Amino acid sequence: MAAAVEREWQGPLSGLVVTRYGHGAACERIEVVEAGHPLPDEAGRDAAARMLDLVAGLTADDLVIGLVSGGGSSLLCLPADGVTLADKQTVNAALLRSGAGIAEMNCVRKHLSAIKGGQLGAACYPARLVTYALSDVPGDDPATIASGPTVADPTTFQSALDVLEAYGIDAPPAVDARLRSGAAGGPGAPAETPKPGAARLRDSEFVMLARPADALQAACAAARRAGVNPLVLGDDIEGEARTVGGAHGALARAFAGVATGWDLPCVLLSSGETTVTMRGAGRGGRNAEYLLALALALEATPCVHALAADTDGIDGSEDNAGAWIAPDSLARAVAAGLDPRELLDDNDSYTFFSRLGDLLVTGPTRTNVNDFRAVLVTPPPSGRR
Repeated sequence: MAAAVEREWQGPLSGLVVTRYGHGAACERIEVVEAGHPLPDEAGRDAAARMLDLVAGLTADDLVIGLVSGGGSSLLCLPADGVTLADKQTVNAALLRSGAGIAEMNCVRKHLSAIKGGQLGAACYPARLVTYALSDVPGDDPATIASGPTVADPTTFQSALDVLEAYGIDAPPAVDARLRSGAAGGPGAPAETPKPGAARLRDSEFVMLARPADALQAACAAARRAGVNPLVLGDDIEGEARTVGGAHGALARAFAGVATGWDLPCVLLSSGETTVTMRGAGRGGRNAEYLLALALALEATPCVHALAADTDGIDGSEDNAGAWIAPDSLARAVAAGLDPRELLDDNDSYTFFSRLGDLLVTGPTRTNVNDFRAVLVTPPPSGRR
């Protein structure tokens, strides 16, 4: 996004963006900083502080262009007063393991931050602010994408407390004290994030450049060109990755069965952001866990293949974007001495696909419109129904 702005902008330009390690792009006028994701680190903290410094003291004659995409919640990390980076790292790690949805996680993150939840946008005032965003969240809510640093935040301190309680997260003392003080209000309590209608954000502009639905529409067009019938299951699917995988596996089995009324080949397409509640000690992101559960639900159903990947090129914290399965995936796993059910119970989908050689490794794509899933059902060898 920064490289595109540099290419198209003709006037004076300076700026700073932060992205994940290894995901930067060559820019001349905009500085690119790489930092930690999904867990925040010192590089992200320092970059966030510098961003606030850059927008301090602007006038109504200035223009600020905000470039926002998924991952910003971790990358743009500036702890609020009284909260340390270590505190935020602890809470982030617990949230990632808890199974909380992205909106819930970002509600907490915003109330532990000095820059997210509209605070960066408010700091730009009275300059004109235009935000360009890529959505990686179900529902495309601007306040959820990267924890909405430039838009108003409808959530509250009490909302953040409710999330921690719902998922049984034992927050560090400083985090608990900040959230409880903010929820109680009164003299000395931390200020809430800017809310809808806030004067400092009233005249800002938000432009959505791309959404998960756009990726699915492009996939539909590609499928039709290949003579495959597309069926979109949704662009905002949430829930446990293994549960969604099991449901999609049952659906694919039905399509592969007799008298479905659907012309084969067909491809079931979906997007969204599933979650993984860590109960084991294994490795693997939500797309790999989805696929392993899908393979188990298919029970080696013939003529069904599937792919699932994160469009930014990284599934969770591993080096793969996702993986793929074929009708013989379970049989090959057993022949290799693997127990697919045991690996799923241990949240170890990475080992399953790595041992089979079926990881999808793309490298950084430098964009992010959430997860992409495709389940292909082809006609049986006897011919087309």
